[in-house]
Amino acid sequence: MVAIASQTITYSPAYTLVPTYECFNRCTYCNFRRDPGKSQWLSLDQARSVLSRLQSQGIIEILILSGEVHPKSLRRQTWLQRIYDLCALALKMGFLPHTNVGPLSFEEMLHLKQVNVSMGLMLEQLTPKLLQSVHRHAPSKHPQVRLQQLTWAGKLQIPFTTGLLLGIGETEADWQQTLEAIARSHQQWGHIQEVILQPHQTGQTQLEARTPLDVKRFQAAIAMARQLLPAEITLQIPPNLIDAKALLACLELGVRDLGGIGPKDEVNPDYPHLQHPQLSALLASQSWQLQPRLPLYPKYDRWLSATLRPAVDQWRQQLSEATR
Repeated sequence: MVAIASQTITYSPAYTLVPTYECFNRCTYCNFRRDPGKSQWLSLDQARSVLSRLQSQGIIEILILSGEVHPKSLRRQTWLQRIYDLCALALKMGFLPHTNVGPLSFEEMLHLKQVNVSMGLMLEQLTPKLLQSVHRHAPSKHPQVRLQQLTWAGKLQIPFTTGLLLGIGETEADWQQTLEAIARSHQQWGHIQEVILQPHQTGQTQLEARTPLDVKRFQAAIAMARQLLPAEITLQIPPNLIDAKALLACLELGVRDLGGIGPKDEVNPDYPHLQHPQLSALLASQSWQLQPRLPLYPKYDRWLSATLRPAVDQWRQQLSEATR
């Protein structure tokens, strides 16, 4: 990875496309899902209309974020192909796709690799005890199912983002277990670009109310992550889920990226993002410089196919010229 100055904080200018909100999981803290059959699927024509409006707005990343269709559903292949087609459309229109749609089979990951510059999946927490509480109706949240994704992404040379969801009933020992598993996977494959540390915040549609994660505990998780993860893995936090004072304190603890920032956080719709001018001014008050990036870190460009490389090269050139 190209070294980033210590006072630079990156973010991805992004827009989220949701193929469907329906999901066969029922995590008790979720503010995203709809029941199967209760969410209309995004059509290619609808996506094309949205993307055409974004072409002049400086958006680089198109995040494909979806609820999950059951692996044994007769609609699974149609769902996967819709995701593939949305990624291909985004590429054709000049954007860089990044897909996060839940656990996939090895073959499904291989298929989507053709039209994604990077992919991701949150581990959340690897402790199995959450299967008796917040994940009791969420089969795809089984720890080994999610951990398998990191291994397959490494084998397939897919630049990957993963992370922890904090404040869902886990302990600090659980944080350590999850972080150490990420570190081991990266040490084997070298494929983890970023680790997201996401504090759960209560939304209006979740099944069970939870007490928001204490700021001091959140900062303790950041300090632990920076200690346990390899230095080349970037720590990322969502800036809309904490207040301004806490955000600046988190940067001092080693956070160097603020993730995809767009008009709506689909996972946390009750918590709008500060847009670039306001966020940039906040960071500048403490001498931090906000800098856009691609959803693919430079060290991974060599993993791209010949089909994907020109689009990435073009965006790198544009960002280079914009920062001169």
